[in-house]
Amino acid sequence: MTRAPRRRVLVLSGALLVLIAALLVGILVGPAGLTVRGVLLELLDALPFVDVDSGLSTRQQAILWNIRMPRVVLGALVGAMLAIAGAAYQGVFRNPLADPYLLGVSSGAGLGATLAIALGGVLGMAGVPVAAFVGGLLAVAATYALGRTAGGARSEVVIILAGVAVAAFANAAQTFALQLSDDSLRQVYTWLLGRLATNGWSDVVVVLPYVAIAAAVVLLHRRTLDVMGVGDVEAASLGVHPARVRLVLVCVATLGTAAVVSVSGLIGFVGIVVPHAVRLLVGPGHRMLLPLSLMAGAAFLVLADVVARTVMSPAELPIGVVTAAIGAPFFLLVLRRSRGGL
Repeated sequence: MTRAPRRRVLVLSGALLVLIAALLVGILVGPAGLTVRGVLLELLDALPFVDVDSGLSTRQQAILWNIRMPRVVLGALVGAMLAIAGAAYQGVFRNPLADPYLLGVSSGAGLGATLAIALGGVLGMAGVPVAAFVGGLLAVAATYALGRTAGGARSEVVIILAGVAVAAFANAAQTFALQLSDDSLRQVYTWLLGRLATNGWSDVVVVLPYVAIAAAVVLLHRRTLDVMGVGDVEAASLGVHPARVRLVLVCVATLGTAAVVSVSGLIGFVGIVVPHAVRLLVGPGHRMLLPLSLMAGAAFLVLADVVARTVMSPAELPIGVVTAAIGAPFFLLVLRRSRGGL
């Protein structure tokens, strides 16, 4: 094995260890008194043909499998999807400030969730994930159609501006809906600030197929994204179809993002913070950037959730507040460093 592949294996192995450590922290931290030994033995006991006594009480086992594990796994899926979507957007638009909410997906999802909550008796809280999912997809469809129609040769820039316009319209519609149903304000803002409270494994089962498919498609295009980094004309001369690749990646990244946002609420800045932090460590090549962003995003959101549920214990801080507190200063730093290339 040559030096470069060996380095990639070491970096990926290190990232995997960090992710495993973050998952263990997410499982262990809390008032239930779970121990590292007990959790590891309980996980080992879940394997086929393995029978060991973990030493955990029935109550602790219920907390582990029905509360902690689903929440940690959901946090990892949401963080991984937001981070790899952010890296994909930044690659296809060649814009360091692009993130999963660039194309209006967050505002569209927020509008859909607001309408579902405000209608209450018609849909109820059970309809919030579906409404958020549909709202996010409709918003990004409108953004892409508007950008492609008006963009011409600079469609990637116009799509970004179209996303801002669609987001502004969705935010205005959301404010109007809230004014008509002010008794729903608390529920709406709880969802908008993000949360990872789950109903067992049901949310994980819902989002897992979307995340798996979207992440797989993005990872398969990692070399293509490197080629597109030289510009559309040069990429086309090398056999790449920039418009087709951009459409595919935007669609799958948005589909995955809309799916996770529909169950977690709006959690911002993950798509900016994580890819840029990874880029500082390994450089801009997507061959390493994408898988590392996937793992780092999962670890980042799991640890952010640990902070959210412990910093004000027994109360719980919305996880969106934690990610914004970290992401906003980082966003300003990225803006300052990138001002010449925007």
